[in-house]
Amino acid sequence: MRSRRIWSLLPAGMIALTASAAGADGAMRVYPPDAVLSPQRLERITDYFNADVANGKISGAIVLVQRHGKPVYFKSFGKIDVTTGEPMTPEAIFRIFSMTKPVTSVAAMMLVDDGKLKLDDPVSKYIPSFADTKVGVETKAENGDPVLKLVPLDRPVTIEDLLRQSAGIPYGFYGKSLVRSAYTNANLYAEGTDNAAVAEKIARLPLAEQPGTLWDYGHSMDVLARVIEVVSGKSLYAFEKERLFGPLGMKDTSYSIADPSQHHRIAEPLPSDNNFRTGNSRNPRVFSKWEPGTSGLLMTIGDFSRFAQMLLNGGELDGRRYLKPETFATMTTNHIAPATGVKRGSFYFPGDGFGYGLGFGVRTEAGNATPPPPGSLGEIKWDGAGGTYFWIDRAQDMFVILMIQSPSERGRIQPALKAMVYDAFER
Repeated sequence: MRSRRIWSLLPAGMIALTASAAGADGAMRVYPPDAVLSPQRLERITDYFNADVANGKISGAIVLVQRHGKPVYFKSFGKIDVTTGEPMTPEAIFRIFSMTKPVTSVAAMMLVDDGKLKLDDPVSKYIPSFADTKVGVETKAENGDPVLKLVPLDRPVTIEDLLRQSAGIPYGFYGKSLVRSAYTNANLYAEGTDNAAVAEKIARLPLAEQPGTLWDYGHSMDVLARVIEVVSGKSLYAFEKERLFGPLGMKDTSYSIADPSQHHRIAEPLPSDNNFRTGNSRNPRVFSKWEPGTSGLLMTIGDFSRFAQMLLNGGELDGRRYLKPETFATMTTNHIAPATGVKRGSFYFPGDGFGYGLGFGVRTEAGNATPPPPGSLGEIKWDGAGGTYFWIDRAQDMFVILMIQSPSERGRIQPALKAMVYDAFER
């Protein structure tokens, strides 16, 4: 049975459903915007991560809880690298994997704001090879073996499809199908590749389904990265550095760190937990001209906090606007079912209670769990294969960032952290 929802109208007019642990009746607790986070209760986070380090479950971590523009909890745990003994500090640099996607999305929407890109533009306008893309439909040969039949598109793949993961462009490293096998065998990560080559390879591969029909997580943002390059006339990183990283003061954000004197800052997982399961073995210590839009960015928690605060502010920071208010609203509104005809696939990573906007999971309801997970309606979030995780709660004027490199423990740690943060609200 779905839990009873409690709704409140905040002074700013935002309908919010903000929850900590469920009350005695299983309902969600609701806190006003001026609710206080207890420093004593937040110390449960400290105990939790210290125990994980001491018990050899993780190498290290950093947690930041920022509210009303100021850190209310900010601590480092363990080691940057247990093999060198380098202590964890805020200067540590993390592979953020799929947390790259929201950054790529913001970069693309800045071009929308510039009037140089439209959501309903066909991708083929910028990458002509996509005009010939087909959908792969599995059928059976006379002997019963599965075969792939290529059928025409019902409509072109659009920029919006790339942003909302409805382009039919999957990953090849999870799931089983002939189309996914084709992506696995395409060697998209070949040494020396770049965004142009990757996009051309993807254009020649079959789509897993018709555009605009299914949320299917994959290489869409890698194609979007190439679109950004074509429209801007710059490499993806050069455009992002000029329009985002530089102005925001994200001085340690990059796709690779070739300077050996900085290698000690690169956070590493435990040697027994170093399989990120992404099909991509990029070495952050070696320069690569490939700047993927789906993953690959390296960041400190300080850099990501600047990006997160800008999003929490609705696209503005320190008097500079990065996204128009209406553009930010479009990005953080649900763009899949039930709002649109885009259905949820078998691998629906936003999870229960979440829709998907343009680059983020978006909280749309309490969900079916009893008790429902904590949070607020309108929350935006995403995470990465190494365990990095962030969520932005505009109803509480708060964001939380977890920096960690632990692919096997992230599924346990992320919900535990969220529960501890909301349980720290004073009742």
